[in-house]
Formats: sequence, structure tokens, C-alpha cells
Amino acid sequence: MNKTIDRMTPFIVMDVLERANELQSKGIDIIHLEVGEPDFDMPECITNASIDALKNGNTHYTHSLGDPVLRQAISKFYKKEYNVVVDPECILVTSGSSPAILMTLMLLCESGDEVIMSNPGYPCYKNFALACQAEPVFVALQAECDFQYDIEEIKKKITNKTRAIFVNSPMNPTGTLVNDQVYKELAALDVPIISDEIYHGLVYEGKARSILEFTDNAFVVSGFSKRFAMTGLRLGYVIAPKQFMRLLQIMQQNLFICAPSTAQKAGIAAINEASADVDRMHSIYNQRRIYIIERLKKMGFIIHTEPQGAFYVFCDARMFTNDSYKFAFDVLENAHVGITPGVDFGTGGEGFIRFSYANSIENIEKAMNRLEVYLLKKQQ
Repeated sequence: MNKTIDRMTPFIVMDVLERANELQSKGIDIIHLEVGEPDFDMPECITNASIDALKNGNTHYTHSLGDPVLRQAISKFYKKEYNVVVDPECILVTSGSSPAILMTLMLLCESGDEVIMSNPGYPCYKNFALACQAEPVFVALQAECDFQYDIEEIKKKITNKTRAIFVNSPMNPTGTLVNDQVYKELAALDVPIISDEIYHGLVYEGKARSILEFTDNAFVVSGFSKRFAMTGLRLGYVIAPKQFMRLLQIMQQNLFICAPSTAQKAGIAAINEASADVDRMHSIYNQRRIYIIERLKKMGFIIHTEPQGAFYVFCDARMFTNDSYKFAFDVLENAHVGITPGVDFGTGGEGFIRFSYANSIENIEKAMNRLEVYLLKKQQ
């Protein structure tokens, strides 16, 4: 067996979700604040485009780089959103953002190479690196510093084996936006940046910036799942420097052929027609964000930095527990609320809990009431 797989860690939030589903199957009412998935249905214009694609026979292979009309739409979107010129030939459409991350790391890394990433941070980055025989190298993010990337700490980790630096903004799990100064300093390091921008479009304070506004030595990974509530359609993309596009295309042709054709038609509609729906979802997310932050603070959770984007609150729960894994499952079993233990995001997340507000305000209120009762009982 491949020994690298032994080094991969479970995605704990999925363990929580699966246990929650088991309890639900027994008739127990569970409120899900663990999973990072929009609770909205796809906007109608996207649904209609998907149906039309099926009816019109758009169910065949597309160009391996992606439907040219979709790539052109993405290019226009980047010009409008960030004032960045992106050549459609530098866009590879993928089956969700995960294949984009995997192929980018396969492109950049050989066995023993290193990839710098944050701790805490999205847990799958580490496992993607391991799958490519690369070594994850962690840079600690400090709650007291708003979970911002520390350039001096990153510099200390750079060696002759460093092949990339991961950046995620808005960040999962903290909701932090990377500030302009950090982007400028990252761009000056002369190391390829892999910028995960999947939560763009879900920003409530400040403005999301693309790494492409600061450097061309970057691979932007993004997709349609979060902004447009299209998780099940599995549609993402990577924007890469032109010299790497043929190699990425060869990998795509061999590993994945192309992204789903019907999903690509839906993606065109999302970019061209769904802006009002995105604005509506954004407004509702923000109402939930404000509410859940207030409730959590009243219960005694410490929020070192309020989330500026995505749909998560990362709370310091060390006044309640030193074992976030045990705490999360205890809350699930006894309060019937699904939450994500901070340790899922690395050792730097231990003692923290991630709450997702991708659920209705009514369910969030009910979950907060249950959690409040649970904590009062624990303190007695």
C-alpha cells in the first residue's frame, strides 16, 4: 500500500456530518452548523440553463480546457471584478476546485519538494500536497494578529525545495481577508502563489482582492460552488501562467477529460445572469453573520477577529474545552447541533470551534438556544 496515504488525515467535518446524519436517521432533529455548503438552492436562471443543456443535447465532451464561451465569460468577469486582464487560453475549467488544486501541485512539485501553507488552514491542502509526494510546511497564524499571514515567518520557511505558497482569502476557517500589504509582500518573494479564491463574492467587510492584481507568478483556484450555490454541479477553474497551460491541459486530458458539459453551460448563466441572486444570498448571509456573532459572544466564546467573508465564525472555545474534537461530538450528541472542531484545521486550531452560518436564521437561533442550554448544564 502507498505509505503516503497513511500520512493523510481524515476530513473531520465529514465525520461530524456523517454522525449527524446517523442521528437524523433515528428521528433526532439535528441542526447543521458544521458543513461549509450554501443552504440555498441554485438560482433559477442556473437551473434553467442546466435543464436546457440536457434538452439540447449539450451532454458531450467539451474542449479539455473548457467551453470557450465559459472561459471568455470568466475572463470578462475578472476584468470587471478586479480590472485584471486574463487570457481565456490561460483558464482551465475543472470538475470543482479540488482537481484544480491537485493538478497545480502535480505540475509544480516533485517528490520531496515543499509547499508552504497556514496553520490553521483548510485541511485538504496538506493532503493534496502529500498526494503529490510533496511535504507540507506550516506557518502559524496567530489569533491575536487577526489570523493574517506573517511574511517574516513565511520567509523563514522558504528553502531551495519550496515550490509554492498557499493563500486563502476569504479564509476557511476564519473568514479573514488578506490585506493588500500582505499580497504585495507575497508577490515580492519570487515563489509561485496558489491563491484559493473560492469564497470571493461572500465578503461583508472590505473588498476581496485577487492575487492577480499583484503578480502574474500565481495560480488562482476558484469556482462556482460557494458564490452561486452550485456545490453539486462540481464546477471550478484554475487561472495559470501561459507557459504552464499545455502541461495542465495534458493532465486534464488524461485524468479528467473535461469538466461536466451541462455544468459548464450552467456556469455561463451564473456569470451572466445570476448577479441579483448573488446579492440576495449575500445580504442574507450577512444578517446571519451579525446574529450568530452576537449570540456566541454572549455565551462566552471569544472571537478574536470577526469574519469578513465566507460563512464561518472561528471561535476560541478554550474557556469550555481543551479538546475541540471531543467537545464537537459531545455537542452533537447532547445538544444536537453539528459544529466543526478547530483541530480539523491543524494544531493551531485546537481549542477553537468553527460555526457555519450557511443555514436559516431560524435554525441558527434554535441552535444557539440549544448550545446555550448545553453550556449552562456543563457549568453546573
